[in-house]
This record gives sequence, structure tokens and C-alpha cells, in this order.
Amino acid sequence: MNQRISCPAPAKLNLFLHVIGRRADGYHLLQTLFRFIDLHDTLHFMRRDDGQIRRVNTIAGVDAEQDLCVRAARLLQRETGCKFGVDIEVEKRIPMGGGLGGGSSDAATTLLALNRMWSLGLSRQRLMDLGLQLGADVPVFVFGENAFAEGVGEALQAYSLPPAWYVVLFPPVQVPTAKIFTHPELTRDTVSITMRALCDPRAALHNDLQPVACSLYPEVARHIDSLRQFGAAMMTGSGACVFAPFASKVEAEEVLRKLPQDMRGIVAQGLDSHPLHDWVAE
Repeated sequence: MNQRISCPAPAKLNLFLHVIGRRADGYHLLQTLFRFIDLHDTLHFMRRDDGQIRRVNTIAGVDAEQDLCVRAARLLQRETGCKFGVDIEVEKRIPMGGGLGGGSSDAATTLLALNRMWSLGLSRQRLMDLGLQLGADVPVFVFGENAFAEGVGEALQAYSLPPAWYVVLFPPVQVPTAKIFTHPELTRDTVSITMRALCDPRAALHNDLQPVACSLYPEVARHIDSLRQFGAAMMTGSGACVFAPFASKVEAEEVLRKLPQDMRGIVAQGLDSHPLHDWVAE
């Protein structure tokens, strides 16, 4: 049993995001296509024998007790009766409040890592069910494959995607997800699409959250407009980060160099699967 392990927690892009309705409990019904990219946080886990669960480093704006990693570890401990604990150190690279799923990915990596470190032997589906208690985006990171998602984002079907490189820009704002989803001007009645129809070039794929985010945060709109000169730019998730796909790393790097100097961003490679996909039994 490993006493210390270090694990990546990759970011995701929403290659489209449609809001097709709303449940009676207020949660929105979505359709989206998740893609993992090679931008990632790194989490370090040190097993404890006294049952304590702690985050041992400081992250600006994230109280340790509310951190999804800590909550994930405690949920796993509580559900299994495990007597071990853990010290968690989180190296953040994924911007917070950017729609890249950093917190959800960190939580999923915590579930996957501690399932192994604590020798729990939980199945992928069991970990996905636990992840859904933490947030709607957590299950896809446990699922571990690029996926077409429905429901609140938890009904997942694996979806094979071609190789691609992405310019990902980080507008200097944090967009609260709840603020976008509760906005009265949010489109909530986009016609649903089948997974088969995603291959049709005539499919009008877009992000329903983007117009609201752009109206509330002009920096998001400015970054989309600048990137749109070179490719099919779109916001990911509820924002603020925006991206555009390109066929090669060289092309993406050239586009990044041409953008205004005050725009911060990276070139990221699309992944075929989560780096920890094989860490759990089906």
C-alpha cells in the first residue's frame, strides 16, 4: 500500500453546452461534450494512520474545510468506514472560476487516488455516484473518457474525438456558476441533439451560457472576439475561459503569439482519456 502518491487532475473543455430544460428542483438539464486537456493540477497525498484528513497548503480564496478535495476524502472515508486519513497538498495550475473544472477534477482525483491508497476497491460506478454528491462535473473525471453528457451532466456516454490542439485563454475575471444559471436571460429551451448528430457539420453547436457571461463580463466577450479571428472560439462551461481548436501545436502556438499581449493563455493538447483512467476497476 503506497503511503505517498502524486497524481494529475486534468482540466476539461465543453466543446458545446446546451441548456435544454429545467427540472422541478431547479437544476438545469444539459447536453454537452467533455474533452480532457493536458493542463492539470497536481495533487500529493500522504497517508495518515490517525484518520485525520487535512489540506496542508494554502490556496487563496479556498478555505480548507470547503475544499472539494477535503470533502471528497471525508465522503469516501465516511461511506466506507476507512480508518486511514490523508494529508493533501494541491498544486493549482487550472484557473479557478474559469469553467475548466479544476475543483471537480481535483475532487475526482482525490476519490481515485484514495480508493487506491486506502485499498478500498470501489468500482468506477460507485466512485461516480459519490462524485455526483460533490458536484455535477465530478463524475465525468471519474468516468475517465471524453464523453457526451446529458441530465445535469452525469449521464455519460464515451465519445471518441480526433486529435486536436487548443488555444485556451484566461480572461482576468472569475465567473460564479450560480450567477449565470440563475440569470433571467439564460436560454433554457435549446432543442436536444442526439449523439449521432454531433458528427453533422450543420449541427448548430454552441454554449448557451456564453451570451449571459459576455453581457456580465465584457472581458470574456473581448477574449472571444480576439480568438474568433483565427478559429471557432467558444467559452467553456460557465466561463470565464475561452478556447478554439487547431489541427497542430505549431498552428495553435502561432495564433497565441498573434493575440494581444495582455491576453494570458496556453496551448493545450486534447487527451484521449483521463491519466488515471486505469486506476479503478469497472
